[in-house]
Amino acid sequence: MADAQEVVEARVAVLPKEHGPIRIETVELGNPTGHEVLIREFATGICHSQLHQMHNPRFSELVLGHEATGEVLAVGGEVTHVKPGDRVVLTFQPRDLRTTDRMPKVASVELNDGSTAMSPNIYTWSDHTIADDQYVIPVAPDTPTDVTAVVGCAVLTGAGAVLRAAGVKTGNSVAVWGVGGVGLNAVAAARMVGADPIIAVDVDDMKLELANRFGATHLVNAMDSNVVETVRDLTPGAQGGLGFRGMPVAGVDFAFDVVARPETFLDAFRATRNSRFAVHSGGTIVVVGVPQAPFELPSQELLVTERTIVGTLGGTAVPEEDIPLFLSWYQNGDLDLDALITSRVGFDEINEATKMLEDGKVLGRSIIEF
Repeated sequence: MADAQEVVEARVAVLPKEHGPIRIETVELGNPTGHEVLIREFATGICHSQLHQMHNPRFSELVLGHEATGEVLAVGGEVTHVKPGDRVVLTFQPRDLRTTDRMPKVASVELNDGSTAMSPNIYTWSDHTIADDQYVIPVAPDTPTDVTAVVGCAVLTGAGAVLRAAGVKTGNSVAVWGVGGVGLNAVAAARMVGADPIIAVDVDDMKLELANRFGATHLVNAMDSNVVETVRDLTPGAQGGLGFRGMPVAGVDFAFDVVARPETFLDAFRATRNSRFAVHSGGTIVVVGVPQAPFELPSQELLVTERTIVGTLGGTAVPEEDIPLFLSWYQNGDLDLDALITSRVGFDEINEATKMLEDGKVLGRSIIEF
């Protein structure tokens, strides 16, 4: 049964259909129904995915954001796993589709001019939101409300890619291309499972220094070296032997491309281990970032080196299981979310904050605090 709740005035960031700055509009949110949950937000993260939305063509006005912490104010009659007063983490990934065929609803907000702004999943650049209960994860009442706002995307995607999509094991070698908010969590997860070495690759020395704090054993500035040769030199084949046409076996077991540009994909691909024919297969490249242009696939190299290419959306995570795990890492001191948050802004600074991210001035993750 739904808990009664008066109409809530919410301040919501709206991306116009035509190019232009984000505006903040005050709208009314009514009582949640069905599988809806009404949430007052404490903080939300700013992700590169929103930059892609800002630069790509769109067919309606958009509401943005997909990771946050908040408190449940009211629930629809079909909601059973959270109740008013619960502290929650919001994520863009359905919490667990293994037990249901019900797909979450598309989110929308009715604006003051009568038009509708849309989101494919949730919107968290708002001080209040209504979300489908598949995107709402209950957490402990004493869970911090600020730094944990990025667990629903940055942590879930980066750490999930290592644990879920790749299945990295103790002793596997790992390289991460791009050690911003998502890549740092990939580094941290690789350290947690005992990967070695863990090579951080970036063009920013300050980001590389932060990656060292998160567990990277080697730092490679892609502007200063032939990154493929450097990574392969750091990871000679443990069992020796030669690959196709006498090529020495070398390279990482897993390369994670968080940048997802054509040039980073090609470098990461070539830095993974080549196979030793009929003895072991090649390494795996995991595409974690959102590609904005087609990749060149060196198909003959793929064939003769027997490498594997894997794509992962949101780390292929199961939020209902993984978010509590990652929060336990934070509570135990194994995941330094305080160091991950390198920028904090107020809601009215949203346009300046997205410009900072686009200009590469955010080392880790930026959050909006309400």
